[in-house]
Amino acid sequence: MTTAPARDGVRSTRTAFITGVTGQDGSYLAEQLASAGWRVHGMVRAEDASPPQDLHAGVTLHDGDLSNAPRLSRLVEEIQPDTIFNLGGTSSVAASWKKPYETSVSTGAASIALLEAAWLLQERTGNEVRFLQASSAEIFGNATQVPQNERTPVSPITPYGAAKAFAHHAVGTYRARGLFACSAILYNHESLRRPASFVTRRITLGVAAIALGLKDRLSLGNLDAVRDFGWAPDYVDALARIATAEQADDFVVATGVSHSVRDFAEAAFSAAGISDGLSRVDTDPRFRRPVDASEMRGDPGKISATLGWKATTSFDGIVQTMVEHDIEVVRNSGLAALPAD
Repeated sequence: MTTAPARDGVRSTRTAFITGVTGQDGSYLAEQLASAGWRVHGMVRAEDASPPQDLHAGVTLHDGDLSNAPRLSRLVEEIQPDTIFNLGGTSSVAASWKKPYETSVSTGAASIALLEAAWLLQERTGNEVRFLQASSAEIFGNATQVPQNERTPVSPITPYGAAKAFAHHAVGTYRARGLFACSAILYNHESLRRPASFVTRRITLGVAAIALGLKDRLSLGNLDAVRDFGWAPDYVDALARIATAEQADDFVVATGVSHSVRDFAEAAFSAAGISDGLSRVDTDPRFRRPVDASEMRGDPGKISATLGWKATTSFDGIVQTMVEHDIEVVRNSGLAALPAD
């Protein structure tokens, strides 16, 4: 990604404000923007103020909480960002079923506070303020259209999807008002920074433990769920392209290829050199969601044609990289590296 020229004719260095900066996407985005010459500010909760090891050293951290709208407004006024990247909130569908109200606030309503703060800053200074919302394929729910695109009806079936749908619609509202506001509709994307609570990392860490002789079995939920798995650094590049595009718009960010959770597990065992891997998998109802979409697969045609973006890492390459990395993680940390069952 190249740094966009100053749109107000004065500032040559862009300033970004990232919520969720310590998460998988936030840390990769901060790294990419800082390397491209941006000033990068990120928000963290006060109790999480110590930056993770993989967060770029040049990021300026501010304490805040997505449930505290006045604090969000003050931060935007203080930082005066050119672009706000809203990546924070409840991080998973499973977690949203446990805390639906909290999810509705942090993942949904907080977007309004940030959009309004961006609008007010733009009105006060006369400088364009851009807003990028990290949306999700979960807004489409159990869509009958496969693959899904930007015109697929928004019909969420989970608390997480409902909150993301609210934020997605809020972006459209403020874009109509005159704010450069965009949604990146992200499909599943994995990396070495994926938290261990996510099914893909549960698989690669569990397979690593089996390969090293520390475990015999792997417990998973719905093996038949079909998802479009991409590589997180690719998707972060898409976020940057969308935020610096000539026109504000919404884009599906996906590979266009889908695989089941069973496929992911099978590929992980194969990457670890285990031929009978699926026979070592148990299904556990504790890991099943109350409602789960059967297939999510995105059509990246629009972002490819408009912004020249495409996925660069294959499904097998993603799994292979994660398994090789997690074998070393488990070798160094033992079973402490695995998520609790």
